[in-house]
Amino acid sequence: MKKYIPILDWLPNYKKKNLSGDLSAGITVGVMLIPQGMAYAMLAGLKPIYGLYAATVPLILYAILGTSRQLAVGPVAVVSLLIASGVGALAEIGSDNFLGMAILLSLMIGVFQLLMGIFKVGFIVNFLSHPVLSGFISAAAVYIAFSQVKHILGISIPRGKVHETVHNIYLKFGEINKYTLAVGLGGIATIIILKKINKRIPFPLIVVLLGMGIGYLIGLDAAPYNVSIVGAVPDGLPAFTVPTISYEAVTSLIPIALTIALIGFTESIAVAKSIQKKHKNYEIDASQELLALGIANIGASFFQAFPTMGGFARSAVNDQSGAKTNLAGIISATVVILTLLFLTPYFYYLPNAILASIIIVAVFGLIDFKEAKHLWKTDRKDFAMFMITAIATLTLGVEQGIIVGVGVSIVGLLIRVSYPHIAELGLDEKSRKYLNVERFEHINPDDEVLIVRLDAQLFFANTRYFQDRLKRLEEKREGLKAVILDARGINGMDSTAVHAILDLVADYKKRNVRFLMSNVKGPVRDTIRRTKLRGEIGPDNFFLSIEDALQYLETNTKKEYQDITLQSNED
Repeated sequence: MKKYIPILDWLPNYKKKNLSGDLSAGITVGVMLIPQGMAYAMLAGLKPIYGLYAATVPLILYAILGTSRQLAVGPVAVVSLLIASGVGALAEIGSDNFLGMAILLSLMIGVFQLLMGIFKVGFIVNFLSHPVLSGFISAAAVYIAFSQVKHILGISIPRGKVHETVHNIYLKFGEINKYTLAVGLGGIATIIILKKINKRIPFPLIVVLLGMGIGYLIGLDAAPYNVSIVGAVPDGLPAFTVPTISYEAVTSLIPIALTIALIGFTESIAVAKSIQKKHKNYEIDASQELLALGIANIGASFFQAFPTMGGFARSAVNDQSGAKTNLAGIISATVVILTLLFLTPYFYYLPNAILASIIIVAVFGLIDFKEAKHLWKTDRKDFAMFMITAIATLTLGVEQGIIVGVGVSIVGLLIRVSYPHIAELGLDEKSRKYLNVERFEHINPDDEVLIVRLDAQLFFANTRYFQDRLKRLEEKREGLKAVILDARGINGMDSTAVHAILDLVADYKKRNVRFLMSNVKGPVRDTIRRTKLRGEIGPDNFFLSIEDALQYLETNTKKEYQDITLQSNED
C-alpha cells in the first residue's frame, strides 16, 4: 500500500523539524497560486474562479499519491493555452459548453494518465525529444504572451496565431486604452523590479493587492478610465458535480487530451527529477507519478477544475522555501481554500491587465534562449529540430506545432537508427589499440584486411546502409583478402540482419575474401547459434578480439603458403 499511496510512508514517519520548512513553503506557494490560478484560468478562456478551484482538490490528491516531495501541482501556462486553443476550436470561449468541455477534459486527461501509469507506458513521452519539447514550450510562451497583449492594451481582438494577433493590433492601434496600458505596463515593471530585489518575494500577490487597491480607490472600471476588471467572484468551495459526458465531446477531445496528458507528464517528471537530484532521501517513480497526476485530474473534474500539472516556477519556489514533504502541497491547498471561503469578494476591482502582466512575466522565463544557443554550438541537427518545432507552433498553431514536433522527433530517430556510426579501424602503433582511421589520420589501414566496427544494433532499418558502407570501404582497397567485423557495439540482430550477413559471406566466398567476427556479445551469439550464420561463416572464424583474428589470419596464411609450396615441390 505504501508503494501506491506514498503518504502512508512519509506521514507516519514525519519529523517535527520539517514542519517549519513545509509550512513556509506551503504558505508561499499557496499565496503564489491565488493570482497565478486566476491568471491561468483567464488564459484558458475561463472565469478566474476556476483557477482557484484547480488549486484545491488536485493539490491534495497529488500530495497523497505523488512521489515527488517538492513538485508543486496546479494550473500551468502551457496547459491553459492548450485548453483555450483546443477546446476553443470546439466551443465558444466563455460559454457553458466551453466550461463543460474544459472540465470533461480534466477527466479524460486523468484517465489517460492513469492508464499510462497502470500499464507503465510512460516511455511514449520519449518520442518528445528535449529539443522538440524545448522548442514547443519556447514558442508556446511567445504565443501566450501575445494572447495577453489585448488585455494590456485594452482592445478586443479575436484569438489567433502570433502573426494574426500582430495584424489585429495594428488595425486597432488607435483604440488602445492608455489607462489600461499604464496599469498593465506598471504591473510588468513592478514584478520585474520585485524579482530583482528578491525572488522569494510573493510579487504576484503584491501586484494583485496593488491592482485591487488602485482599482477600488480610483474606480478604474468607470469613466474616464474604463479599465476592464475581474468583477464579481463567487465565494465558497466548488460543489461536487459529475462532468457532462457525451460521445461527440469525448471523441472530439481525444487529440487535445492525449497531447496535454503527454506534455504535462513530460514536464512534470522533468521538474520533479531535476529537484530530486538535490535530495537523497527519496526517489521518483515515473509510473506512480502518472497515477498521481491522473487521479489528481480525475478528482479535479468532479470539483469544477480544469487540468493541472507540475509547474516550473512554483516547484522551484517550493523547494527554495524549504519544502521537505508533500505536506507543503496540502498547506498550499488550504491557503487557497481559505481564500475561497473568505476573500473572493475583494477581487472584484482587480484589473484584467494585472492578471495579464503576471502571465506575460511568468511565461517569458519559459523561452529557452540558453538551450537554443547551446544546441547551435553543440548539435546543429537538434537545433534544427528546436527551430522547426518553434516556427511551426508560432505559424501553424499550438496543436499543429506539437504534431510537427513529434513528427520531427520520429524522423530524427529514424535517421539515427537508419544511418548508424560505422568506423574503419586501424592499428595505432603507440597505444597498440585499433582506432577509427578517420579520427586518427596518422593511422594507415591495412590494404589486405578491412576491419570495421558497427556501433548500433543491426536490424532491418540499417542493414542496407551497413552493406553499402562496406562496399564503399572495400572499393578503396586492391587485393582485399579479409574483412573483420568488430561486433562489440552490436547488441542484437534481427532476421533481416542475418540474411544480410549471409549475403555478404556468400559474396566474399566467391571473391576468396575471408569474413571474421570479433568481440561478439551474448545476444548476438545466441542469434548466430539459432541460424545458419555459424555454419556459413565457419566456427573457426569467431574471435574474442581483433588481435586474435589477425593472428589467426597470419598463421593461416603462412600455413596455406607452406601447403602451396609443398604441393609445387611435389609436382
